[in-house]
Amino acid sequence: MAEIGDTAEQVLDVAQRLLQTRGYNGFSYKDIAQALGIRTASIHYHFPTKADLGVELAGRHRRQFRAALDRVEQRTTDPIQRLERFVDLFRQTFEVESRLCLCGMLSAEIATLPEPVAGAVEGFFSDAEEWLADTLAAGRKAGRLRFTGSPRQQARLLLAVLEGAMVVARGMRHTEHFQDVVAGHLRGLLSPQSSIKH
Repeated sequence: MAEIGDTAEQVLDVAQRLLQTRGYNGFSYKDIAQALGIRTASIHYHFPTKADLGVELAGRHRRQFRAALDRVEQRTTDPIQRLERFVDLFRQTFEVESRLCLCGMLSAEIATLPEPVAGAVEGFFSDAEEWLADTLAAGRKAGRLRFTGSPRQQARLLLAVLEGAMVVARGMRHTEHFQDVVAGHLRGLLSPQSSIKH
């Protein structure tokens, strides 16, 4: 992928904030231009259409999330710590202006998204599901985790819990709700001899 310049990065940063707080259909290039003090033509130069912008936003989020997971893998082999740090990525997002997961927010509008944007969202969730399934499988094999069903089923459930807890906590205007729900779910995955920090 070609290197993105400073203006394009600024556009992406503002667009991400708007998307995570308003949704894909809740902002326009005019909103971004006003926030940055530039003309909309400058945005169109880098991202000719909103679909182009959406694809790059989802793709950038996917790359950043994958890089964060790579760092988790480098820092610990313990499956419980890996799960905790996975959850922390969502918690850290939510702690800033009660923002939702970028791809979770896009999923809520999937029926109205351009197909390339929808495809990028699907790729993000596939990556997250695969990583979680591998971590859960390793944890069960090591006797640290216990759960019914396959690791992939549990990975899908955990993703649903994370995304749903963010939405409900935002709706209740109660940030602790997210942590309470997720911590309770993680405790339910532990084998008797395991513990969790939350």
